[in-house]
Parts: sequence; C-alpha cells; structure tokens
Amino acid sequence: MADILVSETRDQSITPRELVKNYLDEALVHKMEPLNDSVNEDLREQIKQQLKKHNAVLVAHYYTSPEIQSLAEETGGCVSDSLEMARFGKTHDAQTLIVAGVKFMGETAKILSPEKRVLMPTLEATCSLDIGCPADQFSDFCDQHADRTVVVYANTSAAVKARADWVVTSSIAKDVVDYLDRNGEKILWAPDKHLGSYVQRVTGADMLLWDGSCIVHEEFKAKGLLDLKAQYPNAAILVHPESPEPVVELADVAGSTSQLIEAARTLPNDTFIVATDQGIFYKMQMACPDKTLIIAPTAGNGATCRSCANCPWMAMNELENLANVFEQQDNEIFVDPIIAEKAMIPLQRMLDFKK
Repeated sequence: MADILVSETRDQSITPRELVKNYLDEALVHKMEPLNDSVNEDLREQIKQQLKKHNAVLVAHYYTSPEIQSLAEETGGCVSDSLEMARFGKTHDAQTLIVAGVKFMGETAKILSPEKRVLMPTLEATCSLDIGCPADQFSDFCDQHADRTVVVYANTSAAVKARADWVVTSSIAKDVVDYLDRNGEKILWAPDKHLGSYVQRVTGADMLLWDGSCIVHEEFKAKGLLDLKAQYPNAAILVHPESPEPVVELADVAGSTSQLIEAARTLPNDTFIVATDQGIFYKMQMACPDKTLIIAPTAGNGATCRSCANCPWMAMNELENLANVFEQQDNEIFVDPIIAEKAMIPLQRMLDFKK
C-alpha cells in the first residue's frame, strides 16, 4: 500500500480537504439555471458569430454541459480531456483559444501555446485537486524528499507543474510510473491520493502520495454501486480511478474519460453504471446510442453531496458567460514566463512519452 503523506512544513491544522472545503464555503457555489429554448438559441448564435469575428476556437472538457460540448463541436472546436484540449489548441490556426473547463486547463493551453490569447468563460472555475496542492507547500514537500522523481497529475497549477519532473494524465499515469519504476526511480506523486494509490497497486512502484482528492469522485460509494449492480446484474461498471479504492475494485473498467467512453462503445454489455462526472454522458451516449447509461450513486454515509456527480466549477461554464467572453476584462489566462518555461519541461516529457 502506498504511503500517503503531506508536507511536514504545512500548518497541520489545515489539511488539503479543509483547504477545499474552506474555498467552497467562502465562494458562491454556482448553480446553473435552465434557459428557455429561444434564449438558448440566441446565445448559441451570438457565440458562433463572436468566434468567427475574433478568429477563435472553442475547446471544451467532457465534464462541461451538453450545451457547451455540442457548441464546441458545431463550431469546429473539440471536446476532450485536458491534454487533448491543449494539444488541439496548439495545432489549430485560431489566434484565440476559448477554454471551457477549469483554470488549470487554461494554464496548460497557454503554456503549450504562449503566442495565443487564452480566454475562459470564468476564472473562478477551479479544481479541488489544484486548490488542495498549493505550490509553495508542495515545493517544500518535494525538497524534503529530493531523492524521488516528482510526478504530478495534469489537474494542478502551472506552478506545481513547474516543480515536477513529469506531468501525466489519467490515461498514461500507469505507463509513465511503470516506466520510471523499471528504471529504478522512486516516485513522489501529487495531488490525487486515490489515483496515485491505484497506480501504485497496478505497478508496484515505490510511491509517496500527496493527500489530495477530487470532490466529485470521492463521493462515489461502493455500497451504492453494489446496490445498483443488484438491480442491473448484467451491467458493466465503469469507474474513473480518482474514485476511492473500494469503488475502483468493483470496476469492470477503470480508466480516463476517453478510456471509459471507448469501453462503453466496445464492451458487449447493453447497460453501464458510470462512476465519473455526469458530463461524460453526452459523448458516451453519442458513442453508443443504443446502450443504457446509469449514473453511479453518490449518496450514503459520509457523502457531502457538494458534487452529486457534477463538478460545481465545471458548471460555471455557461452559455451566458461564454457569450460575453470577449467583453470581460478579467478572464484571460496569463502564466509567468519563467514558470511556463519550467512547466513545459515535464509537459513535453508527457507529450513525447505519449507519442
């Protein structure tokens, strides 16, 4: 079992979980209000015109709303995971990238495309993994374990990436860690303890784990999955490995967003229980329109239901603020050039490894 450690220099009264809770408690947690069809269509048309006018392209994450995802596709953008969003933006000829997701995704896009303007519907959209891994405390942690190779998940700030040796996505985390382990390297992993623990179990690598977690995936409960499986005995269970170990152990397939979509498409089952953010259902249903998709339950003992299988920060990406993305004065992504240069080193290793 992997060791789960936090920085010895951190104020022990403030845990990563409390950092996230405090952030949520202090912020106005956004709730989407449904739009009527006429307003919806007017906004969509306005956004399309603005994208053309400003030579911009919309890239959206799988966890944004179906309205946002469909608009990205209709306007020649893309819907994908965070890495492919940034790669798409880098190769696209648009001079402005509109990133519908959370802030670290905008930062990654800016690092890979420093010459382009990167805007987001709102910079308030962040991530519990990012919040729970402050760069200064993480850097101290790395210094205390200088003999270890630092591997960070993509769900981190540019400053944390700049302190790392490798950046990984969930789709290549196992392969990268296995490669490093076979070369005799010991790993310092951040920030998601559940994904890190999963990678450690399947690779056997020597890993120290930062104590962070995703507020969406941590809500899934093994008992809820078992109860649902009893109702649908022929269903396959698809789980993102940011979920707790008892949930991952029940999975027929554990993998990244793109891997789960592919599993739903290719497995012979006609029903799937899916334990990840419900935003994935838009693309998953397109991939297998004749199959039944069931969202995994998040209720149960210990559930906070802050997420209810939907990231509150992803939900901040709306048609309304997307329609005004060019008029806002505080929604452009900037990354310090020195930090960007340092962060590009582990990002480039990731890109080269995936090739």
